[in-house]
Amino acid sequence: MTPLVEQPVEIAVVDYGMGNRRSVEKALEHVGARATVTADHDRLRAAAGLVVPGVGAFPTAMARLRELGLDELLRERVQAHAPVLGICLGMQLAFDSSSEMGGDAGLGIVAGEVRRLEAGERKLPHIGWTEVAFGKPGSPLVADLPARCAFYHVHSVAPVPARAEDTLGTAEYGSPFVSAVQRGSFYGVQFHPEKSSAAGLRLLANFARICVEAGAPVAR
Repeated sequence: MTPLVEQPVEIAVVDYGMGNRRSVEKALEHVGARATVTADHDRLRAAAGLVVPGVGAFPTAMARLRELGLDELLRERVQAHAPVLGICLGMQLAFDSSSEMGGDAGLGIVAGEVRRLEAGERKLPHIGWTEVAFGKPGSPLVADLPARCAFYHVHSVAPVPARAEDTLGTAEYGSPFVSAVQRGSFYGVQFHPEKSSAAGLRLLANFARICVEAGAPVAR
């Protein structure tokens, strides 16, 4: 496959011990970015953009971020307008709080909370390909993607943004839920782009272009 990113750029995958970090790294490299998995603060600050992956429980993930000082670093990078992409749990952590597993406070980057999916008679977790409807066609994260596009989801909870304008895409499993968000330089997706075939690779390539256009140093 020809790389989708013409200008290689350094993107760091935040390593806090949870999630399929290597799969995300390989997917970023597949689209032409230079990716590294690290928890080193200096390397994270030097990267053009950050990807926060994640699989597991919200309270455990927040405890790991706090232990490594990555909670403050992520807030700092977003405040500095550095592009950050949260994937699945990595997106949920950006919210104010979650009720999962007894609940915990989140990073507070996006106002709102994470709640259990209202799936009705359908089984949880929600696993499989589900169509996402993007409500912000002008967002650079979804450039060149159809207005409705299927992505691979694995989750039992989902974010509930406090501000409607932060919702980038919605999907449905028993009832509608928010599957993509955007707030400033933070982008978040409930699905796994690294497992979502061509559409997922396009979204990751779009994020890499966002990093290039943010004016950060490119890879040599």
